[in-house]
Amino acid sequence: MLPRDLQPEQFQQYPPLAHKLAVENIVALRRIPLSLLPSLLSELIQYDYRFPAERKSLEAEIANAASLSDTQVSEWFGGFAQIRLSPQLESFDWVNAPAQFVEQLSDQLWRTHQMDAFRNAALAYSNRLLAAYPPEAPAIPRLGIAIIGAGAASSPVPLFRKLRPHGVYFRNVKPENGFSLLRNAVADRARGNPAPFAHWYIDGGVPEADLAGVTCVSYGGLEPARAALLRRMNREIHSAGMGPEQLRTIMARMRPAELGLGDEDPVLGRFQVSVLTEGSGTQVFSTTFVQWTVREALRRAQPLTVLARFAPRQRQLPMNELLARTETRAELDPAESLIDGDMGAYYNWVNQQRLAGAEQSRFLAWFEERNEAVVIAPSMPRGTESSTSATIGDLLKWMG
Repeated sequence: MLPRDLQPEQFQQYPPLAHKLAVENIVALRRIPLSLLPSLLSELIQYDYRFPAERKSLEAEIANAASLSDTQVSEWFGGFAQIRLSPQLESFDWVNAPAQFVEQLSDQLWRTHQMDAFRNAALAYSNRLLAAYPPEAPAIPRLGIAIIGAGAASSPVPLFRKLRPHGVYFRNVKPENGFSLLRNAVADRARGNPAPFAHWYIDGGVPEADLAGVTCVSYGGLEPARAALLRRMNREIHSAGMGPEQLRTIMARMRPAELGLGDEDPVLGRFQVSVLTEGSGTQVFSTTFVQWTVREALRRAQPLTVLARFAPRQRQLPMNELLARTETRAELDPAESLIDGDMGAYYNWVNQQRLAGAEQSRFLAWFEERNEAVVIAPSMPRGTESSTSATIGDLLKWMG
């Protein structure tokens, strides 16, 4: 079957909102070549569980396909239309299993030496789409906060070396009530600019606050889900014929209920499952969990505020032993976790800079309960140091 043969009843297995969007735009979907359409459908079939920013992007892409003239369709999709597909792929149930189709398509592109042609077509298409629908500037400047080093007395190496060239390094910070001040700043931003999934608090331990209007995800809060996932992974790993590709497919199909997560918020539940099943090490290392969760929240939800608190992770062990452990009382390693958090803070800033409005964004990284911090903001000189005595509140104020 080809896209031109699509019929409304073929989308009956889609979740309600995705089904409605597909049926209402079936004429537009018919215009998209088969080498591209399943990639779009793999996003559409998850529409009900996507963040507002992701839904808006998908809606714009579909609306664009509907608005093109016949000549423009050839210009936009001509590269994809030249891709040769096997009869097996054309007969595949790509409507209801688009992700599996994309996997098989990738294999065929490599085997038939069409990957370069497909990559060029995809790049040209994404550039056109970005030009037609540029990302909107955020309602207020984005703010990223990274708290690192809980439980560590000192650092064996200078901290924030990768962040210092972009802002001011403060070496005389007064730590009193530091976390409370940062938490209150996040709460104030959520009250002043309320929107679903616009403000996040991500903790590598057990969260110390329940902030109204702030999405909270924590390593400690997901402990039962992590344990359930590790049990499932161990069971699958030791089953006959199991390989990495098969395990990846099993994990990609997991649902919140399989990990004991409720359905109070289906969007957040699916996000948490994706963090645990798609991130490497998110199941066993709290620092990796925080870094990956921040990355995915920024990439997908495009929030205005992210407060990330890195907590001590368990000590390094052979991976098989880490995956086999389901008990919660592992030996912690605060010193090495500080190093992890330092690098994680830098990656958090890098990922924040990839979003619209990056030139006006703010970022603060702080060695928890210690006197070191770095602040990046348009008002702060780059690559400088300060020995001025300052509270966390002062740093927030100076950021603007």
